[in-house]
Amino acid sequence: MYLVGWITLIAFPLPAFLVLHYLEGWSLIDFFAFGDLKSVALGYGIEMGIIYAFLATIILAAPIFQEVPLKMDDLIRSMNLNYLDALFLSICAGIGEELLFRVGVQFYLGPFITSILFVAVHGYLNPFNWRMSLYGFVVLPLSFILGYGYEYFGLWFSITVHFAYDATLFFLFIWMDKSQLNDA
Repeated sequence: MYLVGWITLIAFPLPAFLVLHYLEGWSLIDFFAFGDLKSVALGYGIEMGIIYAFLATIILAAPIFQEVPLKMDDLIRSMNLNYLDALFLSICAGIGEELLFRVGVQFYLGPFITSILFVAVHGYLNPFNWRMSLYGFVVLPLSFILGYGYEYFGLWFSITVHFAYDATLFFLFIWMDKSQLNDA
């Protein structure tokens, strides 16, 4: 599990950096956009990620989603994550995936196409499973927030939205899983 986190954190951004470095002349400083690291954007990002995670949780409680085969549920349950593990994975995904998609892919494809691609790569836009695609349409607005938020607030806004969304969902999943075990 930690290996997957480290791969996401290090290996995902590497192709984006190499392309932008060699084709566009970007430095590591440009790539990580430390100039965008502002507390207001970070605060908005954390707030947006948490709010969207709770909204998605409410929507996903609808009966139509009960039959959606969310393989991530089984994967998360099999990893027996604790809150520290969830925090680590959320940090890795927030940083690694946003550097790849927002800084790298979005530089060439723009926020709209990149946002759709981001959801599709996660397997949530599936033409052979309409229920899974329905879930994709629940997270697609979040992907647009990440893409257009990157354009408006900068990289660190998108990273914190992604981190806060993942961390909130992980924490809720762990808490609900433990609550169900205690009720049994």
